[in-house]
Amino acid sequence: MSPVPLELKLRQHSRKMLLYKQCIDSSNSDISGKWATFDDIPHDELSNLLVDDRHGIIYCYVPKVACTAWKRIMIVLSESLKVYGVPYRNILDVPIEEVHGPSLQQLNAYPKAVMKQKLETYQKFLFVRDPFVRLISAYKDKFQSLNQIFYHKDGMYILKKFGHVPNPPAAVEQAHAQGIVPSFNNFVQYILSLPAVNYTEFDEHWRQTLHLCHPCAIEYDFIGKMETIDEDAAHLLRILRVDNIVQLEPMTRNKTEPNAIKTWFSNITIEWRRKLYDIYKADFKLFGYKYHDTLDDYKSENIT
Repeated sequence: MSPVPLELKLRQHSRKMLLYKQCIDSSNSDISGKWATFDDIPHDELSNLLVDDRHGIIYCYVPKVACTAWKRIMIVLSESLKVYGVPYRNILDVPIEEVHGPSLQQLNAYPKAVMKQKLETYQKFLFVRDPFVRLISAYKDKFQSLNQIFYHKDGMYILKKFGHVPNPPAAVEQAHAQGIVPSFNNFVQYILSLPAVNYTEFDEHWRQTLHLCHPCAIEYDFIGKMETIDEDAAHLLRILRVDNIVQLEPMTRNKTEPNAIKTWFSNITIEWRRKLYDIYKADFKLFGYKYHDTLDDYKSENIT
């Protein structure tokens, strides 16, 4: 087996050291999170941590950061989903409707003492993404597409409140046929209207990673990034000693790139962008993403 490139080892060291320094910085009281230790985290706020007991792995999934692909990998590794008693062997064979179902074991299904024991002994990882790019991806997936669930849950409200559409159609197909779709501008207005102090009112697809994975209270062994996902995935699966069982398919289809910020945010005022940054400031700082007031300043350096 060839050695892991030093560059990848240094990348992980750099990401974990940055996270550690940001978490312990006393001036970052609004960044380190509400919960100082794992014991402080409410039980229902641990539902994004998924467990593979067969290989001793814990994955905290962040929606819109390749979580479908990683959940498929966790299903295959844990053998938690079977057809006629036979577990899936190929991640692409796992039906999409099963990926986000109850087949994966959540960490908070165990007693507190068992959770702590697993956190101390299992390998823990998460993947993150530029917060603004993640918002673009969430908007495209939940409101630009024919998603009846999110149209009914949030889209109709956004149209009424911010799109000045008093009586939007009840069916998403009809709304799209009539060109009645929440704009990205409307979506940003909606995010800004949410009570930032009460993050539980944020849907998980746009809730801050800080409040999904609690990275200042849980020490992760590996921090992957969407911007470097192919290299990071190969590195991680090798560390976990499962690269002979599963591989992550290259992330190309429908992937929202960092430079999309320039296009999508061109009609979002600087004032709104700054307010949006304040909401996601912890994610920017904890994971080394840079924020620029001027869209022309956005570059590909957000990938360390």
